[in-house]
Amino acid sequence: MKLRKFQLYKPQIGRSLVGNTINFITLLFFAAIMVLPMAFSISNAFKPLDELFIFPPRFFVRNPTLENFANLSSLFIDSIVPFSRYISNTFFLTIVGTIGSILIASAAGYVLEKQEFTGKKVLFKLVVTALMFTSAVTSIPNYLIMSKLGWVDNYASILVPAFGSAFNVFLMKQFMVNVPQSILEAARVDGAGEQRIFWRIVMPMVKPAWLTLIIFSIQALWGTTGGSFIYSEQLKTLPYALSQIMSAGIVRTGASAATALLMMLVPITVFILTQSNILETMMSSGVKE
Repeated sequence: MKLRKFQLYKPQIGRSLVGNTINFITLLFFAAIMVLPMAFSISNAFKPLDELFIFPPRFFVRNPTLENFANLSSLFIDSIVPFSRYISNTFFLTIVGTIGSILIASAAGYVLEKQEFTGKKVLFKLVVTALMFTSAVTSIPNYLIMSKLGWVDNYASILVPAFGSAFNVFLMKQFMVNVPQSILEAARVDGAGEQRIFWRIVMPMVKPAWLTLIIFSIQALWGTTGGSFIYSEQLKTLPYALSQIMSAGIVRTGASAATALLMMLVPITVFILTQSNILETMMSSGVKE
């Protein structure tokens, strides 16, 4: 009987360290690519005019000032509509549109994934088909529909399409695949109704999905100008008012730089506040069957 020769495993000293170093440098490189434009916009917002037009341009501000923000506020003093009205209109659309789209998409996704009814597959195929059409393709049909419904120059023309977003429904439906059917059946055996199951079991388990939709919805609604549906100045949004300032040319370069920073603040703040929750719940959410 021959004895097998056992060879001791010699660990590769420094192999993981080199790999980790390469990964860190790579991630740092891509992070810098994403952060630099944001840092440049923040720096530009506080640059005086002489630094904005200097050549070659400087990345960081040398003599920070709030003059750009003061000029921006002075432009709205003589405006027909108060600046606060633009802000309140935008916040109204963003908050109502986000809440409504999350609730409707979650309910529709739950029904499409966890309920059985006639025409279920056909409805889901319609949702998938709707994903192929961009806003540019559907702009004219949307306007005709809103005109027939009498929703032109009405917030319903913006909110209703946001509520019925095909992407939101598709994302929630696909994410609810990870919700175990056994848990839902156990809850029904215990006497829980569908509404209680939806709010107490399903929604907490799909928290990563609707947190992600919150980010997407806020980004879309916060930047909307009303498009071809809103004509009344009283209903105009903040992005519309700020876009008028930015289109005035080099005379308002400083105010335009301040405008770009203001438009970035809300989406970035929401992302920073929710990203940790998304990562945490992505790692620990749901139990797969």
